[in-house]
Amino acid sequence: MPVDAWPLAELGAQLDALLPDCRVELVDEIDSTNTELMRRARAGRAQEAVLLAARRQSAGRGRMGRSWQSQTGAADAASLTFSLGLPLAPRDWSGLSLAVGVAVAEALDPGARAGLQLKWPNDLWLQDRKLGGILIETAVSPAEPASRYAVIGVGINIGPRQAEGMSTPPASLSEWQPQAAAPAALALIAGPLLRTVLEFADAGFAPLAERFAARDALRGREVQLSDGTVGRCEGVGWSGELLVHTAAGMTSITSSEVSVRPRAA
Repeated sequence: MPVDAWPLAELGAQLDALLPDCRVELVDEIDSTNTELMRRARAGRAQEAVLLAARRQSAGRGRMGRSWQSQTGAADAASLTFSLGLPLAPRDWSGLSLAVGVAVAEALDPGARAGLQLKWPNDLWLQDRKLGGILIETAVSPAEPASRYAVIGVGINIGPRQAEGMSTPPASLSEWQPQAAAPAALALIAGPLLRTVLEFADAGFAPLAERFAARDALRGREVQLSDGTVGRCEGVGWSGELLVHTAAGMTSITSSEVSVRPRAA
C-alpha cells in the first residue's frame, strides 16, 4: 500500500488539536518504534510529542523482553505497529497500560460487538487469542524532573498470521473487519488514544476502571501466575492492580514482572 494511503496530514491535525505540536511520522522499516523514540529521548529530545508508525519492524519488542515481529509481505494489511511519545506527569502511573488498552479496544470495537477483550496488563484478546499488545517505557526528562517521557508502543495483527512460536494463538482485526488495513486502523486509534492518555495524566486510572471491567478477559476465571500461584481473578482495583483470590486470601498484583494466564482446565 503506498505511503499516500496513510492519512498522515489528517492525523497530524487531529493530534495537534489535542496536544499542540504533536507530529505524525511514518517510516517504511525500523528496528522498533519504541526503541527509536527512546533513543531520541536519551539524545535530548524528551520534549517532543510524536506518533511514529512503521510499515515493518525488524526488532519489535513486547513486555518482559518478548519479541513482536511485524508480518512480512503486504505489511499494511498484515500488522500495525506504532509508538506514541510525549512528556507526561501523571500523579500516579499505575494503570497506564490498562488505560491505553481501553482506548484501543473501544476504537477498534465500539460497543464490544466483536467481543474484543483486555487481558491484564497489556494485551488485547479475541476469544482467548491475542490480537495485539502494548509496551510502555519511560525516560527521565532532564528539563522537567517532575515529568517523564512516556513511549507507548502498540502492535495489532491486521491480517492472519502463523501461530508457530507463540505462547498464545493469534487473532486478527480482519476477522470482523474484512477490509482492514493498517492506515485505517491507525486513523481509528490515534485520536482516542492520545485523548485517553491526556485524561489519564489528569485523573489517573479510576475513571476508566469500569470501562476496563466491561472488557476484562480474566475476571471470574481461574488463573495461574508466573510464580505458580493459582487463584480466581476478581478483576482490577481503582489503580489498575490485578485482584486474585488465592488460598492465602486476596492478593493485589502490580509487578510488571508477573505474568498471568487462565488456568488450564
